[in-house]
Amino acid sequence: MTLPAAEAKVHPNQRQATTLKKVNKRLNKLVVYVILILFSLAFIVPFLWLISGSLKSSTELFADPPIWIPEVLNWSNYKEAFSAFPFFLYLKNTLIIVLFTCIGAVLSNSLIAYGFSRIDWKYRDGIFIIVLATLMLPFQVIMIPLFLLFKDIGWIGTYYPLIVPHFFGNAFFIFLLRQFFRGIPKELSEAAKMDGANEFIVFWKVILPLSKPILATVVIFQFIEAWRDFLGPLIFLSDNSLYTLSLGVQQIMSQNDPRWGLLMAIGVAMTLPIIIIFFFLQRYFIEGITFTGSKG
Repeated sequence: MTLPAAEAKVHPNQRQATTLKKVNKRLNKLVVYVILILFSLAFIVPFLWLISGSLKSSTELFADPPIWIPEVLNWSNYKEAFSAFPFFLYLKNTLIIVLFTCIGAVLSNSLIAYGFSRIDWKYRDGIFIIVLATLMLPFQVIMIPLFLLFKDIGWIGTYYPLIVPHFFGNAFFIFLLRQFFRGIPKELSEAAKMDGANEFIVFWKVILPLSKPILATVVIFQFIEAWRDFLGPLIFLSDNSLYTLSLGVQQIMSQNDPRWGLLMAIGVAMTLPIIIIFFFLQRYFIEGITFTGSKG
């Protein structure tokens, strides 16, 4: 069976149009990939320079033009980094603070966000707006009142000022969790209540198991905040045996002639835990941010 002449003439044009669409689609993808690679290099290059500098001698570190790959890998910078100050003691102190602040952030913020998202009560939305308004208050504004408060109750020189406030909520985390919780179908909560579950059981056994992505996001943000916190430990800690890594680095930087190779080695050691935790939780992190932005 032969096709009419008019239809036979259309087919080559259609194939050509289809081919052009495929080419344009691939070109668009290529342009997107190139842009993403360039942006990623803007973030990766400083870290690569940090690693390179941690393996250089002082002469190579300040060479002009810059040297990316040292002739001899100077691993002694890392050896001295662990002995320049009580690294492992300060690491233990930092991990204690990080662990308890992450626990506090997950428990308190998820419970508060549940109340703002899944329970109807008077003035709920108005109070939530007030909570969000606290995001405009930088830590420097409340720093002195907090110090005076913790001094009156005898907490200065302990970890309590750095840990306990995280068990009372954070406006940013409450917002993230609330947005995610609002996207969970209410039918699940209603079905659990019909089976005799109270609000806490619904929260603990229904909502939280479905919220792993956003909880992982909270953990990552809180880990980074507590890990790199400098101002809080500087204000509230007075005993050297309680110092964190950020304070230890500051001690070395305050020297008259700081050793930059040593500081870069310490910088690599302090950056790796953040990269590791993000590597293991990145799938949940991306899901949490995506679902939070697309739901309710």
